Amino acid sequence: MSKVQGGMKCLKYLLFIFNFIFWLSGLLVLAVGLWLRFDPETVELLTDDGAPDTFFIAVYILLGAGGLMMIVGFFGCFGAVRESQCLLASFFACLMIIFGAEISAGVFGFINKEQIVEEVQKFYSSSIADATNSNSTAIALIYHRTVSKTSNSSCNFLNEKLHIIGYIGIGIAGVMIIGMIFSMVLCCAIRNSREVI
Repeated sequence: MSKVQGGMKCLKYLLFIFNFIFWLSGLLVLAVGLWLRFDPETVELLTDDGAPDTFFIAVYILLGAGGLMMIVGFFGCFGAVRESQCLLASFFACLMIIFGAEISAGVFGFINKEQIVEEVQKFYSSSIADATNSNSTAIALIYHRTVSKTSNSSCNFLNEKLHIIGYIGIGIAGVMIIGMIFSMVLCCAIRNSREVI
């Protein structure tokens, strides 16, 4: 039997929906990570000797983030349905850790923005210089085609993309804050309803 009533019951279902969407997002991130890791064309392009190692590091981060999001989403969904203070507190703690990691990654990316742009440009330049290697030629063509679609300058293109990533990160952080607030309010309501009983 449900322990929370009224507005808190509505909050319980809102938290369940939020966490189900969070779980589905984790599944999507995991699927994209697996696709990038095992797609033959992508792997072939980026296993060249001159390719930056950061690609595969980023893919493994995606895989880890997707798996973690699925676990956290499960804690939140199951905690909301069962009205479990323990699972809701675990959900809150996991969201807090992910939020801290996201802030750290954002600060790191912002501080090292020029270095990231420089590394990608250096990789592009070395791909153009090595016209004998078919992988290098393919990478240069993909990079050139992508840059020419959006901007005349590769530096402007990379800066624009980094800003988009930053805005998406801010949006995700906002959603996570809402999830943390919902979980704590519901957890407190469950505790208060048990004290009344």
